[in-house]
Amino acid sequence: MRAKRIRDTRKNERGQSLVEFALVVPMLLLLVFGIAELGRAWMTKNILTGAVREAARIAAVPVPGTTMGWNGPAATARGNQILVAAGIPPTVSVSDPGTENGDVIATVTYNFPVAIAGFIPGLGNIALTSTTTMRREY
Repeated sequence: MRAKRIRDTRKNERGQSLVEFALVVPMLLLLVFGIAELGRAWMTKNILTGAVREAARIAAVPVPGTTMGWNGPAATARGNQILVAAGIPPTVSVSDPGTENGDVIATVTYNFPVAIAGFIPGLGNIALTSTTTMRREY
């Protein structure tokens, strides 16, 4: 009689593993894809930072042959060139210092599209910004 009870219990537990798997897999996939998205966002932030640093550096160095040339258009073009090469829309802006010893400020803002946003309500684009300030060289 006891052996029959054990066999009956095993029959009743046949789908238990499948149900546990179905409950755990969505959370596991969300964790894995969340880590991947965090890595992608971090990489994009590093690209934005590199672009504004390059733009600020070009704007801070005077135009060759002059003592105080403003190189803003070339700086903006170089920053945007880096962004376009990475597949990011060109949005670098470089401020004109206006004074003889002013700082150059380069800024970029990008709305990072989260790929798993369809699975999590309220999660859409994340605004990533990067700003670099450099002293002008003479």
